[in-house]
Amino acid sequence: MSASYARTPVAALAAACLTTQAFASCGSAFCNVNTNWVAQLPPSGPGTRLDVNFEYIDQNQPRAGNRDVAVGQIPQHHDEVKTINRDTILRLDHNFDENWGFTARLPLINREHEHIHNHRGAKLLETWSFTQPGDAVLAGRYQIQGEHPANTYGMTWGLKLPTGSYSVRNRAGELAERSLQPGTGTTNAVLSLFWNDTLPIPDSGWFAQAVGDVPLYTKDGYRPGNQLLFDIGYTYHPLDELVLSLQLNTLKKGRDSGPEAEPNDSGKLVVALSPGVSYAVFDNTHLYGYVQVPIYQYVNGVQLTAKWAGLVGVSTRF
Repeated sequence: MSASYARTPVAALAAACLTTQAFASCGSAFCNVNTNWVAQLPPSGPGTRLDVNFEYIDQNQPRAGNRDVAVGQIPQHHDEVKTINRDTILRLDHNFDENWGFTARLPLINREHEHIHNHRGAKLLETWSFTQPGDAVLAGRYQIQGEHPANTYGMTWGLKLPTGSYSVRNRAGELAERSLQPGTGTTNAVLSLFWNDTLPIPDSGWFAQAVGDVPLYTKDGYRPGNQLLFDIGYTYHPLDELVLSLQLNTLKKGRDSGPEAEPNDSGKLVVALSPGVSYAVFDNTHLYGYVQVPIYQYVNGVQLTAKWAGLVGVSTRF
């Protein structure tokens, strides 16, 4: 392994537990891509990293179980048509030293949603479009250097806070379903374990991360389902400033609960491949991008899914 592996960031940023939320049939979502610099890099001593990324997810394919269906093919009170998510995520990572650090994250959510409301034989198109802050996350971190500089492992722990609204309405005054709202209304406990190391292949490394996300209570009749995520990835450094990567991302989400939830149309298992690239435009600044393609999706009831998702970002350390 060349020395460049230890000093060149891989194409990634915020921990999966802090970026990924996939909700009910309405299709609100974040990319299930591990963009966790901390989980994939050796400790770098005191310092701060600022990262901004933009995610695009067009969920326009209704799905039942493991098969695609047409809009309205399985009759429901609401026939979901599409949800477009355009999310901008700001993340601040600070290391106090080589072991201790913290993360703060805030998403800005731009979401468009359409569904058909079946009412007494009439099919009424209802739409929502909004740009709102989402739920903020604060997390602590402890990491340890292993047998050599490019081997680190550790854990993060923290809370997703109920800073996002869950009372957004459309122009007609209709309240959006809870799974569509920019915030869940709940405080969630998040815990992750991560490991990264070299491989016996020149300029190559690997990383893994497991994350649990558990809401701590029900808020106004809604409790989102528990989530478990697991990521494993490979990184290759053909040049000091260039990193290529490939991830396998797995998300298992339980059913939502409460009178305001849709338990029959929530909960899923998603496995996706995510190739990515990162390029150092300066020593301390990287541009990166990912494309994510699901290779297996199973949903409870009928839910909106996407054929692909995209993410681009910039990260700088100071």
